[in-house]
Amino acid sequence: MVKGRLEAFSDGVIAIVITIMVLELKIPHESDLAALRLLIPTFLSYVLSFVYVGIYWNNHHHLFQAVRQVNGSTLWANLHLLFWLSLFPFATAWMSENHFAALPVALYGVVLLLAAIAYFILTRTLIFHHGQDSTLANALGRGFKGKLSVLIYAVAIPLAFATPWLACALYVLVSVMWLIPDRHIEKTLNS
Repeated sequence: MVKGRLEAFSDGVIAIVITIMVLELKIPHESDLAALRLLIPTFLSYVLSFVYVGIYWNNHHHLFQAVRQVNGSTLWANLHLLFWLSLFPFATAWMSENHFAALPVALYGVVLLLAAIAYFILTRTLIFHHGQDSTLANALGRGFKGKLSVLIYAVAIPLAFATPWLACALYVLVSVMWLIPDRHIEKTLNS
């Protein structure tokens, strides 16, 4: 099967996820800075989640540049990833609404962890479909950042119950780590 429809659908879902998240930024009824101060938790949560969704969109785009075709397993693996991404607005809103309380911060981490695992499953499904010696497999490399991300999430989730702000700092750390582009796919495709 051709990959274009999967890419278009994924782009649409990701755009909707971002749209839903921004709708949580309610316009204050007052016109002073104090009214905006009340939005700080919501805005910070939105920025973090926007960055995460952007990272997933960027990596998904790069991943599918190395893909020739997809199959039914790929479609389901991609839907699995989109499912977890679609929960970002809920987890983001709950975390911000409760001013980064322990349980919402932990749940946010669970959603991040399960999205990371879903992305890993998608990459393994694609490698299985294209072969271990494929350009795709070479382009993905060892996946060090993905494995490290999962480890950090696994540490941050229980940490959220003791120190929610430190768990959030770990979530920010992972996002910063992914903002540094991995040029492995581009280099492999250009060579």
